[in-house]
Amino acid sequence: MEKTKKQNPQMNQNQIENTNLQEKQFEKEAMKVSTVSIVVNVLLSLFKLLAGVIAHSGAMISDAIHSASDVFSTIIVMVGIHLAGRKSDKEHPYGHERMECVAAIVLATVLAVTGLGIGWSAIQSIAKESTGVVVVPGVLALVAAVVSILTKEGMYWYTRFHAKKIDSSALMADAWHHRSDALSSVGSFVGIFGARMGFPMLDPLASVVICLFVVKAAVDIFRDAISKMTDKSCDQETVNEMHDCIMNIQGVEGIDLLKTRSFGSKYYVDIEIKADGEKKLWEAHAIAENVHHAIEQQFPLVKHCMVHVNPA
Repeated sequence: MEKTKKQNPQMNQNQIENTNLQEKQFEKEAMKVSTVSIVVNVLLSLFKLLAGVIAHSGAMISDAIHSASDVFSTIIVMVGIHLAGRKSDKEHPYGHERMECVAAIVLATVLAVTGLGIGWSAIQSIAKESTGVVVVPGVLALVAAVVSILTKEGMYWYTRFHAKKIDSSALMADAWHHRSDALSSVGSFVGIFGARMGFPMLDPLASVVICLFVVKAAVDIFRDAISKMTDKSCDQETVNEMHDCIMNIQGVEGIDLLKTRSFGSKYYVDIEIKADGEKKLWEAHAIAENVHHAIEQQFPLVKHCMVHVNPA
């Protein structure tokens, strides 16, 4: 008779404690990144607004408004991550991970409204300049654009690194917000430079380009959040790795079903395995437990794994 080791009664409790510790560390790291983001955005927004006013650049003022919206957006991200990290309760037995997706959707909405506002302001400026009112932006606006490009691109890579590390959709949305800022600042630079070269219409046109970048980023963030809220499956590579992991468990003779679904930034897995029909109940249960623990240990993003045993 095949021997099966009994499960350590402390194993489940240890796993729960390790998961809670990991989630606290993830939240702490996300909050640290978000705090850095807020400080940088406040300082950069003030600098760009001042430069835009002094240098008479509508594009730079629009860019400053975009950066200022990042502060509000990052606060949304922080609230979303905090709520997503709350423990399961009676009303929410499966946890609160989807609150992070809700935060990303709110962030996308804020981005879209900001972008459309910038576009409308630019169109009004173009209409004014067509009547003969021309203002050439000063060199300070160019300096502010270069500073913004370098700063926001750096913040994009910094935030993206940590978002991937803790697999946070809300933090990744914030990273793309930084990237949209960097791209909009490139548009500002081109528009301001062109205006100083004798093409003043390029300054408000740059604001229109900024509008398009911001709205595009908003749509991408919104689509990603909706995808995660509608039980999208894991990528095929992860599913294949899970399949191999299960088949390596002693006593598993086949897999009848392997389904995965996203739940915020976490995954839920449903598995039906084949086992020798002559085995005793406790032996079949032990095989299922081994599969359960192997999946949750090898794939940290799996929050819950359900295993059913069918006779081979």
